[in-house]
Amino acid sequence: MTLNNPTTKQQVSFFFASSFVAGWILFSFLQFKTLSNFGVDWYSASVDAGISYLCLAGAGLIVINNMRYYLPGKEKYWYVVVLSLGLSAVWLVVVRGILWLFLHENTTYMQMLSQSLYIRFSLSFLILGCITMVSLLWYTQQNETQAQEKKVELEQLAKDAELFKLRQQLQPHFLFNSLNSISALAGSQPEKARHMIQQLSDFLRGTLKKEDQQSVPLQEEMAYLELYLDIEKVRFGHRLETRIEISELAGQALIPPMILQPLVENAIKFGLYDTIDAVTISIKATVENQNLVILVSNPFDENSQSSEKGTGFGLSYIQRRLFLLFGRTGLLNSSSKDQLFTAALTIPQTYIEDPNKLS
Repeated sequence: MTLNNPTTKQQVSFFFASSFVAGWILFSFLQFKTLSNFGVDWYSASVDAGISYLCLAGAGLIVINNMRYYLPGKEKYWYVVVLSLGLSAVWLVVVRGILWLFLHENTTYMQMLSQSLYIRFSLSFLILGCITMVSLLWYTQQNETQAQEKKVELEQLAKDAELFKLRQQLQPHFLFNSLNSISALAGSQPEKARHMIQQLSDFLRGTLKKEDQQSVPLQEEMAYLELYLDIEKVRFGHRLETRIEISELAGQALIPPMILQPLVENAIKFGLYDTIDAVTISIKATVENQNLVILVSNPFDENSQSSEKGTGFGLSYIQRRLFLLFGRTGLLNSSSKDQLFTAALTIPQTYIEDPNKLS
């Protein structure tokens, strides 16, 4: 149960208000019975009980409102004691004065009142001390809850801002590469250049539609990735080939939008830039242990200059975005064997209890 929920706060406030009124009525009745048992007439006993606990209720409300607007820090325990003692003393003086106005002609009662001042002071100190401690704990807990929720909200805003920044970095990165390719094709192959412009337009339009989506099915993301691959195939012609293997189960799994494109772009960059031969980029997706696992492989030349420069913007973008989305590291790993570079992307599917539910 969260105390910051408006309905819950109203219910808790109503409970405390009801308990406060019920306690005031109960203590008033007990004091009336006690005074009656000591021989005080019913009128004096009822006036004493009513005025005493009406004033005590007022003192309790002062404590509650004080804690609402001011919460002591390190000195809070001393503050509770001093506040309770001070209010108890004020309460005793006020109650004695009011009772004297109503009952000063009753000498027997006034004598009993004077003899019971220490007991009354002690009782009011205990009651006001309890009210002060409960109020202190209640408002401290509320402030901590609000502070924690603000912290979470600020962290989420920071994550969203960084994710947005990463996306804005990705789009110009891809756009500049595509425009350079269009520029190169415009003179020698204008028809291919026009076709590539149309594909680029479709790709960027799809990018805008995905801006507000947290996750999409892999099969939908792959349809979007096909547009990107079509653009790259215009650039590289017969040199770029793709092999895509996606199980039916994996196709329905969820994936953050636009996270595959930089991975495939990285594979194309380090697979084709230093060779004139045809290169096959392999994409394979399966579901394993409530995780969507996507393998993107490309051949590379161990002796080429590009392979020695690292993985560049693409993989660092994905690693940072995965951490922001899932709060985990190690969701993107890479390996190379027999001149084949493989990037393994793992997307947690925590909503899956039984993988068969996706089928």
